[in-house]
Amino acid sequence: MLVPLSIYFSGLFIFSSKRKHLLLTLLSLEYMALGLFLFMFLDLMVSNYFFSLIYITFTACEGALGLSLLISMSRVYGSDYFSVFSMY
Repeated sequence: MLVPLSIYFSGLFIFSSKRKHLLLTLLSLEYMALGLFLFMFLDLMVSNYFFSLIYITFTACEGALGLSLLISMSRVYGSDYFSVFSMY
């Protein structure tokens, strides 16, 4: 149980420290989701795998949505840094 928690908290640390780069933010969110999946998988190993399957499906959809957002923003603005975007 220590490995999934360390994965989650290292992803949380990267998410809070690398806020200016969109790709690193999305990767750290996926890393945190992987840690939560491993924690749920180890916790639900005895009883039910169905909830972990639903969770990994929603995580894959979230990753695809984040990647499409990253691609569209890099095409429009030319970069994935948050400092490039205008606030108007």
